[in-house]
Amino acid sequence: MINQRMSAKDWSMLFLLSCLWGGSFFFIGIAVSELPPLTIVTLRVGLAAAVLWTFLLVTGGEAPKSLKLWGTFFVLGLLNNVIPFSLIVWGQTHIASGLASIINATTPLFTVLIAGIFLSDEHITPAKLTGVIMGLLGVILLIGPSVLAGTNSDSTAQLAVVGAAISYGFATVYGRRYKAMGISPLTIVIGQVTAASIILIPLTFFIERPDQTPNPSISIWLAILSLAIFSTAFAYILFFRILSSSGATNVVLVTFLVPITASLLGWLVLDEVLYIEHFIGMLCIGLGLTVIDGRIFNKVIRSLKRP
Repeated sequence: MINQRMSAKDWSMLFLLSCLWGGSFFFIGIAVSELPPLTIVTLRVGLAAAVLWTFLLVTGGEAPKSLKLWGTFFVLGLLNNVIPFSLIVWGQTHIASGLASIINATTPLFTVLIAGIFLSDEHITPAKLTGVIMGLLGVILLIGPSVLAGTNSDSTAQLAVVGAAISYGFATVYGRRYKAMGISPLTIVIGQVTAASIILIPLTFFIERPDQTPNPSISIWLAILSLAIFSTAFAYILFFRILSSSGATNVVLVTFLVPITASLLGWLVLDEVLYIEHFIGMLCIGLGLTVIDGRIFNKVIRSLKRP
């Protein structure tokens, strides 16, 4: 059984995870100036795998050896990296990135539904659905309603990004199995990014021919290394720790927090301006998280019932 309500430690890890994944937008923004998308994705998971394997060897950890376990890693790598990354990259060649981000923010909705169907200890409740819908509204307000003007873009590309959100939902629910298996978060992440790298390397060489791409500059390599080490390797360890302790429907709340950290980083680093709708969006996201967590509302209700 997992804790349906997150502890203060889980919330702290969730906010840190949102910063790491929010920062990935900054690193990717630098990298795309010289490298094609799939090459960035492959370098991201490939270098993350190399760093994690090095850490495992230095610390004397035991590498996973079971073929059955590696089979699950390939499934997780497909669901959590290969399929969603590929669908989002392809989708963004046809629709605006803002619209793709809004569509991808439906991940908690799909996770709530999928977890409610397949996990006996993560039932769908009115509070969860209400909180997710409020959070989704906040994401739309935060990114900007004007991007919805692009809804006449290629409908197939929009469905592709929806498919990515569904894939993330299945990956989050599928990842719950490792808690019962007693697999550590480090081992899960190593297996996932290694399997994803094995799948992505031939795919990237076939589609983009990175061997013919000019050697990127030092700033690009620094961005790629930051993306791989902080926004992938370390971030996924946090992700699976939260998943193990608080469950699938709680850990995907990070989907709502990432746009906040991404916007703040844009304001601090890129001199982007925050408007009133951004703060309203952040407020809606905070209210959505509060509704899903439930503790504050339960205290208010209990206080109202007292004579």
